[in-house]
Amino acid sequence: MRIRIVDAFTDRAFAGNPAGVLLLDSFPDDDRLQKIALEVNHAETAFAHRLPEGGEADWALRWFTPAAEVAMCGHATLATAHVLHTTGAHEGPVRFATRSGVLVATPRADGSVTLDFPTAPLTAVEAPAGVAEALGAEPRSAFDTGPNVGDLLVELADEKTVRALSPDLRALGAYSRRGIIATARAADPAQGYDFVSRCFFPNVGIDEDPVTGSAHTALAPFWSERLGGTVLTGLQASPRSGRVRTELRGDRTLLSGHAVTVIDGELLA
Repeated sequence: MRIRIVDAFTDRAFAGNPAGVLLLDSFPDDDRLQKIALEVNHAETAFAHRLPEGGEADWALRWFTPAAEVAMCGHATLATAHVLHTTGAHEGPVRFATRSGVLVATPRADGSVTLDFPTAPLTAVEAPAGVAEALGAEPRSAFDTGPNVGDLLVELADEKTVRALSPDLRALGAYSRRGIIATARAADPAQGYDFVSRCFFPNVGIDEDPVTGSAHTALAPFWSERLGGTVLTGLQASPRSGRVRTELRGDRTLLSGHAVTVIDGELLA
Protein backbone atom coordinates (compact mmCIF):
# COMPACT_ATOMS: atom_id res chain seq x y z
CA MET A 1 0.00 0.00 0.00
CA ARG A 2 1.22 3.48 -0.87
CA ILE A 3 0.93 5.82 2.11
CA ARG A 4 1.40 9.57 2.19
CA ILE A 5 1.52 12.06 5.03
CA VAL A 6 0.01 15.40 4.06
CA ASP A 7 -0.04 18.65 6.06
CA ALA A 8 -3.47 20.24 5.49
CA PHE A 9 -4.72 23.81 5.87
CA THR A 10 -1.22 25.15 5.37
CA ASP A 11 1.04 26.07 2.44
CA ARG A 12 4.26 24.97 4.18
CA ALA A 13 5.56 21.71 5.57
CA PHE A 14 5.45 20.93 9.29
CA ALA A 15 2.49 23.22 9.94
CA GLY A 16 -1.27 22.75 9.68
CA ASN A 17 -2.77 19.35 10.45
CA PRO A 18 -1.02 16.16 9.27
CA ALA A 19 -3.11 13.30 7.89
CA GLY A 20 -2.26 9.89 6.57
CA VAL A 21 -3.73 9.15 3.12
CA LEU A 22 -4.03 5.68 1.58
CA LEU A 23 -5.60 5.08 -1.86
CA LEU A 24 -6.84 1.49 -1.99
CA ASP A 25 -8.54 -0.94 -4.38
CA SER A 26 -11.16 -1.64 -1.71
CA PHE A 27 -11.51 -1.29 2.05
CA PRO A 28 -9.99 -4.09 4.15
CA ASP A 29 -11.73 -5.06 7.39
CA ASP A 30 -12.28 -2.38 10.03
CA ASP A 31 -9.75 -3.87 12.43
CA ARG A 32 -6.97 -3.48 9.89
CA LEU A 33 -7.98 0.10 9.10
CA GLN A 34 -7.94 0.93 12.80
CA LYS A 35 -4.51 -0.67 13.30
CA ILE A 36 -3.07 1.31 10.39
CA ALA A 37 -4.51 4.55 11.81
CA LEU A 38 -2.99 3.75 15.21
CA GLU A 39 0.38 3.06 13.56
CA VAL A 40 0.24 6.34 11.60
CA ASN A 41 -0.79 8.04 14.88
CA HIS A 42 -1.95 11.34 13.43
CA ALA A 43 -5.27 12.96 14.24
CA GLU A 44 -6.82 11.18 11.23
CA THR A 45 -5.85 8.72 8.57
CA ALA A 46 -7.98 8.74 5.41
CA PHE A 47 -8.72 5.61 3.37
CA ALA A 48 -10.20 5.98 -0.11
CA HIS A 49 -11.00 3.75 -3.07
CA ARG A 50 -12.39 4.50 -6.50
CA LEU A 51 -16.08 3.82 -7.15
CA PRO A 52 -17.65 2.62 -10.44
CA GLU A 53 -18.43 5.34 -12.95
CA GLY A 54 -21.96 6.67 -13.25
CA GLY A 55 -22.78 6.81 -9.53
CA GLU A 56 -23.36 9.78 -7.24
CA ALA A 57 -19.74 9.72 -6.03
CA ASP A 58 -16.27 9.11 -7.50
CA TRP A 59 -14.43 7.76 -4.44
CA ALA A 60 -15.44 6.15 -1.16
CA LEU A 61 -13.76 7.79 1.85
CA ARG A 62 -13.42 6.87 5.51
CA TRP A 63 -11.53 8.52 8.36
CA PHE A 64 -9.97 6.96 11.45
CA THR A 65 -8.29 8.53 14.46
CA PRO A 66 -5.81 6.35 16.40
CA ALA A 67 -8.78 5.28 18.55
CA ALA A 68 -11.97 5.34 16.46
CA GLU A 69 -13.68 5.92 13.12
CA VAL A 70 -15.24 9.39 12.81
CA ALA A 71 -18.26 10.67 10.92
CA MET A 72 -16.59 13.73 9.41
CA CYS A 73 -13.06 15.06 8.96
CA GLY A 74 -12.19 18.19 7.01
CA HIS A 75 -8.40 18.17 7.03
CA ALA A 76 -8.08 14.52 5.98
CA THR A 77 -10.60 15.12 3.16
CA LEU A 78 -8.52 18.08 2.00
CA ALA A 79 -5.39 15.91 2.23
CA THR A 80 -7.02 13.13 0.18
CA ALA A 81 -8.18 15.56 -2.52
CA HIS A 82 -4.67 17.03 -2.63
CA VAL A 83 -3.16 13.56 -3.19
CA LEU A 84 -5.70 12.71 -5.91
CA HIS A 85 -5.04 15.95 -7.79
CA THR A 86 -1.25 16.09 -7.42
CA THR A 87 -0.77 12.45 -8.45
CA GLY A 88 -3.18 12.61 -11.39
CA ALA A 89 -5.46 9.96 -9.87
CA HIS A 90 -8.42 12.33 -10.33
CA GLU A 91 -8.94 15.56 -12.25
CA GLY A 92 -11.36 18.34 -11.40
CA PRO A 93 -13.92 18.25 -8.58
CA VAL A 94 -14.03 14.94 -6.72
CA ARG A 95 -17.16 13.57 -5.04
CA PHE A 96 -16.53 11.50 -1.90
CA ALA A 97 -19.09 9.03 -0.53
CA THR A 98 -18.79 9.26 3.27
CA ARG A 99 -20.71 8.65 6.48
CA SER A 100 -21.74 12.33 6.26
CA GLY A 101 -23.13 12.01 2.74
CA VAL A 102 -21.49 13.03 -0.53
CA LEU A 103 -18.79 15.65 0.03
CA VAL A 104 -17.26 17.54 -2.91
CA ALA A 105 -13.67 18.81 -3.06
CA THR A 106 -12.80 21.29 -5.83
CA PRO A 107 -9.22 22.27 -6.77
CA ARG A 108 -8.57 25.98 -7.36
CA ALA A 109 -6.15 27.78 -9.66
CA ASP A 110 -4.09 29.01 -6.70
CA GLY A 111 -3.42 25.42 -5.58
CA SER A 112 -5.95 25.43 -2.77
CA VAL A 113 -8.88 23.03 -2.41
CA THR A 114 -12.43 23.98 -1.46
CA LEU A 115 -14.55 21.47 0.47
CA ASP A 116 -18.36 21.54 0.35
CA PHE A 117 -19.55 20.27 3.77
CA PRO A 118 -22.89 20.32 5.60
CA THR A 119 -23.27 23.27 7.97
CA ALA A 120 -23.41 22.13 11.58
CA PRO A 121 -26.76 22.87 13.27
CA LEU A 122 -26.07 24.96 16.37
CA THR A 123 -28.28 24.66 19.43
CA ALA A 124 -27.72 27.01 22.37
CA VAL A 125 -27.23 25.11 25.64
CA GLU A 126 -26.30 25.92 29.20
CA ALA A 127 -22.58 25.51 29.76
CA PRO A 128 -22.39 22.26 31.74
CA ALA A 129 -21.43 22.48 35.39
CA GLY A 130 -17.71 21.90 35.70
CA VAL A 131 -16.77 22.70 32.10
CA ALA A 132 -15.24 26.07 33.08
CA GLU A 133 -12.99 24.35 35.62
CA ALA A 134 -12.00 21.61 33.14
CA LEU A 135 -11.30 24.11 30.38
CA GLY A 136 -9.66 26.70 32.60
CA ALA A 137 -11.84 29.59 31.38
CA GLU A 138 -15.42 30.74 31.82
CA PRO A 139 -17.61 30.33 28.69
CA ARG A 140 -19.64 33.30 27.53
CA SER A 141 -21.98 30.97 25.64
CA ALA A 142 -22.18 27.31 24.69
CA PHE A 143 -23.67 25.40 21.74
CA ASP A 144 -24.25 21.81 20.74
CA THR A 145 -22.92 21.27 17.19
CA GLY A 146 -25.14 18.37 16.08
CA PRO A 147 -24.50 14.74 15.18
CA ASN A 148 -21.87 15.10 12.44
CA VAL A 149 -19.48 17.27 14.47
CA GLY A 150 -20.40 16.10 17.95
CA ASP A 151 -18.61 18.83 19.91
CA LEU A 152 -19.50 21.41 22.53
CA LEU A 153 -18.65 24.85 21.12
CA VAL A 154 -17.84 27.46 23.76
CA GLU A 155 -17.22 31.16 23.22
CA LEU A 156 -14.55 32.68 25.45
CA ALA A 157 -13.82 36.27 26.40
CA ASP A 158 -11.03 37.03 23.93
CA GLU A 159 -8.24 35.66 21.75
CA LYS A 160 -5.72 35.85 24.57
CA THR A 161 -7.87 33.54 26.69
CA VAL A 162 -8.16 30.98 23.88
CA ARG A 163 -4.41 30.98 23.28
CA ALA A 164 -3.63 30.58 26.99
CA LEU A 165 -5.84 27.50 27.58
CA SER A 166 -4.27 24.53 29.32
CA PRO A 167 -7.30 22.31 29.99
CA ASP A 168 -7.75 19.18 32.08
CA LEU A 169 -8.19 16.85 29.10
CA ARG A 170 -9.46 13.89 31.11
CA ALA A 171 -12.18 16.04 32.65
CA LEU A 172 -13.14 17.60 29.29
CA GLY A 173 -14.15 14.21 27.92
CA ALA A 174 -17.34 14.23 30.00
CA TYR A 175 -18.95 17.16 28.20
CA SER A 176 -19.47 16.02 24.59
CA ARG A 177 -19.25 13.06 22.24
CA ARG A 178 -15.98 14.14 20.59
CA GLY A 179 -14.65 17.15 22.47
CA ILE A 180 -14.59 20.92 22.92
CA ILE A 181 -14.23 23.78 20.42
CA ALA A 182 -13.07 26.95 22.18
CA THR A 183 -13.33 30.17 20.19
CA ALA A 184 -13.15 33.96 20.40
CA ARG A 185 -13.18 36.98 18.12
CA ALA A 186 -9.80 37.93 16.63
CA ALA A 187 -8.00 40.59 18.63
CA ASP A 188 -6.84 42.32 15.42
CA PRO A 189 -8.61 41.37 12.16
CA ALA A 190 -5.90 43.26 10.27
CA GLN A 191 -3.72 40.19 10.91
CA GLY A 192 -5.76 38.34 8.28
CA TYR A 193 -8.21 36.29 10.34
CA ASP A 194 -11.59 37.02 11.89
CA PHE A 195 -11.77 34.53 14.75
CA VAL A 196 -9.55 32.06 16.58
CA SER A 197 -10.21 28.58 17.88
CA ARG A 198 -8.62 25.58 19.59
CA CYS A 199 -10.04 22.06 19.57
CA PHE A 200 -9.61 19.37 22.22
CA PHE A 201 -10.88 15.85 21.41
CA PRO A 202 -9.86 13.45 24.21
CA ASN A 203 -12.75 11.08 23.50
CA VAL A 204 -11.27 10.06 20.13
CA GLY A 205 -7.65 9.97 21.20
CA ILE A 206 -6.66 13.51 20.16
CA ASP A 207 -5.56 15.81 22.99
CA GLU A 208 -5.46 18.90 20.75
CA ASP A 209 -6.22 18.81 17.05
CA PRO A 210 -3.91 21.15 15.10
CA VAL A 211 -6.47 22.40 12.51
CA THR A 212 -10.02 21.05 12.38
CA GLY A 213 -12.04 21.44 9.18
CA SER A 214 -15.20 19.89 10.64
CA ALA A 215 -15.17 22.33 13.57
CA HIS A 216 -15.31 25.19 11.08
CA THR A 217 -18.69 23.97 9.82
CA ALA A 218 -19.90 25.11 13.26
CA LEU A 219 -17.58 28.11 13.62
CA ALA A 220 -18.69 29.53 10.26
CA PRO A 221 -22.39 29.98 11.17
CA PHE A 222 -21.49 31.01 14.72
CA TRP A 223 -19.21 33.85 13.64
CA SER A 224 -21.12 34.81 10.47
CA GLU A 225 -24.10 35.71 12.65
CA ARG A 226 -21.96 37.76 15.04
CA LEU A 227 -19.63 39.43 12.54
CA GLY A 228 -22.15 40.01 9.78
CA GLY A 229 -20.28 38.33 6.93
CA THR A 230 -20.63 35.04 5.09
CA VAL A 231 -16.94 34.82 4.06
CA LEU A 232 -14.54 34.68 7.00
CA THR A 233 -11.11 33.30 7.88
CA GLY A 234 -10.46 31.32 11.02
CA LEU A 235 -7.08 30.82 12.66
CA GLN A 236 -6.73 27.64 14.70
CA ALA A 237 -4.21 28.68 17.31
CA SER A 238 -2.64 25.29 18.04
CA PRO A 239 1.16 24.98 18.23
CA ARG A 240 1.23 23.96 14.51
CA SER A 241 -1.43 26.52 13.56
CA GLY A 242 -3.39 26.84 10.32
CA ARG A 243 -6.01 28.93 8.56
CA VAL A 244 -9.37 27.94 7.16
CA ARG A 245 -11.32 30.20 4.80
CA THR A 246 -15.05 29.68 5.38
CA GLU A 247 -18.01 30.64 3.24
CA LEU A 248 -21.48 30.09 4.67
CA ARG A 249 -24.12 29.05 2.13
CA GLY A 250 -27.13 28.17 4.21
CA ASP A 251 -27.08 24.47 5.01
CA ARG A 252 -23.68 24.08 3.32
CA THR A 253 -20.31 25.53 4.34
CA LEU A 254 -17.33 25.87 2.02
CA LEU A 255 -13.93 25.31 3.63
CA SER A 256 -10.81 26.28 1.68
CA GLY A 257 -7.12 25.72 2.32
CA HIS A 258 -3.82 24.47 0.93
CA ALA A 259 -1.99 21.21 1.59
CA VAL A 260 1.59 19.92 1.30
CA THR A 261 2.74 16.31 0.93
CA VAL A 262 5.66 15.74 3.30
CA ILE A 263 6.12 11.94 3.21
CA ASP A 264 5.49 9.48 0.38
CA GLY A 265 6.23 5.85 1.16
CA GLU A 266 5.03 2.24 1.29
CA LEU A 267 3.15 0.39 4.01
CA LEU A 268 4.82 -3.03 4.21
CA ALA A 269 2.79 -4.80 6.89
